[in-house]
Amino acid sequence: MSEPDIILTPSAAKRVAWIAQRQSRPAVLRLAVDGGGCAGFTYKFDLAEAEDDDTVAETDGVKLVVDPVSLDLVRGSAVDFVEDLGGAFVRMVNPNPGSGCGCGSSFSV
Repeated sequence: MSEPDIILTPSAAKRVAWIAQRQSRPAVLRLAVDGGGCAGFTYKFDLAEAEDDDTVAETDGVKLVVDPVSLDLVRGSAVDFVEDLGGAFVRMVNPNPGSGCGCGSSFSV
């Protein structure tokens, strides 16, 4: 069996569901990669509907959608939600970047 294109962890799914419920929106998280950030590319998250050409990953009824161009840069990644003494944040576990930055929200290839 092949590896999934992208994964939404259960903790991230739970957080997205909570946010979507509070905003009265569908529990669909869009991940996109934009140019910018301190390392060249930055991750962008938003609640949005899926488009026809999106890749969709689903965990506990919550969907993660990624457009084809962004998927090329994040294939094999996991979207996670972490809550610790440093705060609460969405974390990308991306095996693809050539380098990253200290903030963890941008990367280069």
